[in-house]
Amino acid sequence: MSQRSRIRIEQSQRLSLNTRLVASIRLIASDSPGLSRFLEDAAAANPQLVVEPPPQGDWLPRWTTAFARMGGTAGPQIEQLADTAAPGLLAHVEAQIVALRLPAAELRLAHALADGLEPSGWLGRPLPQVAAEAGASPEAAEAMLRRLQGLEPAGLFARNLAECLRLQAADQGWLDPLADAVLDRLPLVAQGDIARLARQVRAPETAVRQVIRRIRGLDPKPGARFGPCVAPIREPDLMARRGPDGWEVALNASSLPSLRLAEDKGPGRAEARALIRMVEGRNATLLRVAREILIRQAPALDEGLGALQPMTMAEVAAALSLNQSTVSRVVAGAAIDTPRGTWWLRALFSQAIRGQGPSAASLREALARMVAQEDPAAPLSDADLAAQLAGAGAPVARRTVAKYREMLGIPPAHQRRRRDSSGRLRG
Repeated sequence: MSQRSRIRIEQSQRLSLNTRLVASIRLIASDSPGLSRFLEDAAAANPQLVVEPPPQGDWLPRWTTAFARMGGTAGPQIEQLADTAAPGLLAHVEAQIVALRLPAAELRLAHALADGLEPSGWLGRPLPQVAAEAGASPEAAEAMLRRLQGLEPAGLFARNLAECLRLQAADQGWLDPLADAVLDRLPLVAQGDIARLARQVRAPETAVRQVIRRIRGLDPKPGARFGPCVAPIREPDLMARRGPDGWEVALNASSLPSLRLAEDKGPGRAEARALIRMVEGRNATLLRVAREILIRQAPALDEGLGALQPMTMAEVAAALSLNQSTVSRVVAGAAIDTPRGTWWLRALFSQAIRGQGPSAASLREALARMVAQEDPAAPLSDADLAAQLAGAGAPVARRTVAKYREMLGIPPAHQRRRRDSSGRLRG
């Protein structure tokens, strides 16, 4: 039997994304560094699109409190942090101290210095006072401090901003005489007086600006990265500041390049104009979502992460008449700078543990504070922590406490117990 070819006509449906829709989705999900790279590539391919660098800002928003601490003129916002370092930071430092295998007297001195750490990772107590309490000479305390300043991450145990940055520059291998001279004149850097700075260090302005760009990539508070919700070291996408009518949210202009059309018309102009509109739409959507989030999380800005309210992406999307997937893409890599530190926007979402109870994020924050305030000689077990949370009106199971403790990088109680100078467990 012979077979014949037949032509059949069928109708079907399928989803097809055009180029503009694909680009729009990509822009929505991009953080500031990713968006900048995308726009630079687009401008290189289309001469009708002109990308101008962001306004020259000598310091990121996250440097504000570091300069306030050194008496600079970076503004009135003071970062509000706990009096003691985060338990994750202390556990990290203690593990490295144990690995040093110090003699008893030196071990006691190292523990005393660790106890003086602030949440920023700086040493918050005068070195002579720490030495006296540990029964050590000032010279021994200085030598031990230098040794602890070699722990990871670089910048821990610094006594001021310049020392913190100098430790990191040395660790990265670019602490040359010019960088050292610039770090000695941080107030001029904060003021943006590049010309005067260049004259004082006797170097070209271009070389000074290059050093400053490197300094911008350093972390003024290396210990803060061990706290919950903390964003990585980079320019934040948004800034939250208290205004006369409450908390105000704005885009961080220094992290975003500006776009315009080329003066001479040519092919690709329509595509360039469309991309500019998409970027404007992306920025407007990010700002809308961030404002709605912070309206709901104003208590966290006022009181700290322990006051985070239960909040879901579905609730934010419904309030803004957006699709939940749009909200998810917008907050995926976005960071916001607040007086309490730079936070991931996504980390501010947290469901309630039980019905109308506290959010999971606020419980993790409460757990971290309890561990930070515990007696090192008698650390709290998971059962003790669960009992204290229940007493504060947040009943949770012991296994839930263990899960949150592990998420925060906090070791179990038997590993948190501090030993005295003779090597015996204290208490």
